[in-house]
Amino acid sequence: MKNTVHTIMVAVVMAAMVAGAADRDDQKGVRPCFDDAFTADPAPLAVGDTLYVYTGQDADDADGFKMPGWRLYSTKDMKTWKAHGIVASPDGNFTWGGKNTAWASQCVGRNGKYYFYTTCIDKRKGWCMSIGVLVADRPEGPFKDPIGEPLIQHCQGDIDPTVFVDDDGQAWLYWGNPLLHTAKLNADMISIDKSYGDNGIKVASERLKDYQEGPWVWKRDGKYYMAYASTCCPEGIGYSMSTSPEGPWEYKGHIMDHDIRSSGNHPGIVAFNGKWYCFGFGYQRYHRLNPGEKHRERRSVCFTEMTYNPDGTIRQLSWWADIQ
Repeated sequence: MKNTVHTIMVAVVMAAMVAGAADRDDQKGVRPCFDDAFTADPAPLAVGDTLYVYTGQDADDADGFKMPGWRLYSTKDMKTWKAHGIVASPDGNFTWGGKNTAWASQCVGRNGKYYFYTTCIDKRKGWCMSIGVLVADRPEGPFKDPIGEPLIQHCQGDIDPTVFVDDDGQAWLYWGNPLLHTAKLNADMISIDKSYGDNGIKVASERLKDYQEGPWVWKRDGKYYMAYASTCCPEGIGYSMSTSPEGPWEYKGHIMDHDIRSSGNHPGIVAFNGKWYCFGFGYQRYHRLNPGEKHRERRSVCFTEMTYNPDGTIRQLSWWADIQ
């Protein structure tokens, strides 16, 4: 998701692309996954033979970020998708959540439960983005708020949570724009270890190279990876690697380069059925439905297969509309 400064920058950057974007054939290459709604901020979760993808939803009349809730889709073959509709919303699932502020999220499974970490405004505190947590017995919900308050709230870039559970059972929470924040989750998955860092939070002393927001962490062959929306604007998908879930993180380049056809690009990475997939978003559906109109934040979640080099680095992908 984006902050106010980002929104202003987007307007400047997108002015250059508006006239030509609709003339490009954005229907080539990777198509949007879902045609029933405008979707953004994909968060894939593999559970057995099923891949679930949680997304934010841009309202049909969204100009900036008007996001009524979090949607869910599922597939068993990466071809046929089932739409589960809106499974949670800021004002419907949190007593403190602000309407139309369903920013980025991620769901993880542990101990027979599914924990859904979200971003939305705390309506009690004005423009204060906060991270909440919901819990369900099934990936499809119903989700309930177990704590009645934000999990993270210090009103300093508290957006875009990602959770990674390491092999030793320790769960890590990462988030932040423009600085990376890290916390340890307790075993209950709904509280943080206050002995870690400064009252439970470590904030990077400086910005990671090419990092803007939207971190996504995973592990492969003993190496830790962090993909993220790379420096605005427009954003690509950059990534760094480490030998520890705490870093230090070494910048490795782009999974997908910056492209003027998009103001944002929020990654979600998953292994499913023996392959790795990269999810993100563009604006193909919007341009298809509204040729010639000015840019608006009505996004389209896309995905493609992602592969690794022998040394563990990731082979760069083309922009969504250019993938054959």
